[in-house]
Amino acid sequence: MSQPTNSIAASESAVAAAADRLAAAAAAGVPCAPIRELIGADNLEAAYAVQQRFNDLRVRAGARVVGRKIGLTSKAVQEQLGVGQPDLGVLFDEMEFADGSDIPMSRLIQPKIEGEVGFVLGADLVDGPLDAAQVRGAIDYAVASLEICDSRITDWDIRFGDTVADNASSGVYVLGTERRTLDEVEPVEVTMSMSVNGTEVSSGNGAACLGDPIAAVVWLAQTARELGQPLRAGQVILSGALGPMAPVSSGDTVVVTVSGLGSVTAHFTEGENA
Repeated sequence: MSQPTNSIAASESAVAAAADRLAAAAAAGVPCAPIRELIGADNLEAAYAVQQRFNDLRVRAGARVVGRKIGLTSKAVQEQLGVGQPDLGVLFDEMEFADGSDIPMSRLIQPKIEGEVGFVLGADLVDGPLDAAQVRGAIDYAVASLEICDSRITDWDIRFGDTVADNASSGVYVLGTERRTLDEVEPVEVTMSMSVNGTEVSSGNGAACLGDPIAAVVWLAQTARELGQPLRAGQVILSGALGPMAPVSSGDTVVVTVSGLGSVTAHFTEGENA
């Protein structure tokens, strides 16, 4: 992979212990100690091995993979979390909520929200150069999206290895209903505003996402292939934040508006997950 890895391999037992720690935190809804205690802060090979094992547990419990997310694409978010490069995580069917839904806080531990451009693929990204032209051709449509990030690590005390292992700090997500092709909207040119209860808490533009959301998807396509899990037609891609993350609490209503793509809304409640 293009990212550096630690020269000291983590043991299989350390990888297993890290995945089990994250799974226990997710099941109990109680955050855990950092994973870097077990695998190191910058050992990406080990961190992705933990992520794979953590996610395999979820698949065995019945979850279905529906896409990928790209994390840490915004410099603002990188600065917030003290990291300097993107990562990727897996999206499962149970993570998606419809536009305007009530999202129960019982599904989350310590959520933070981001406004993004989402994509749905119309073709596989398996063979070929996986460059910008190929990626653009594979995208069926773009939508406004709201990602609710979450961390199984106490107080978001994370380094890069922690968030990679923790499925890129994935929580749940909401996609807007206005679908636009890349002939209708240019992702790098969009602007984003995110409000909580009518007050703007974050703003940004397409260039904040690795310079261009398409560039972020190029990175994702190439990295996913290197990891042996290439992107497939029909998958949802969350391309990364266009502005800083913000906290969210029960009772909040969040609206993300992306120029050319409309808006997407979610309400956060104390209720149990349906």
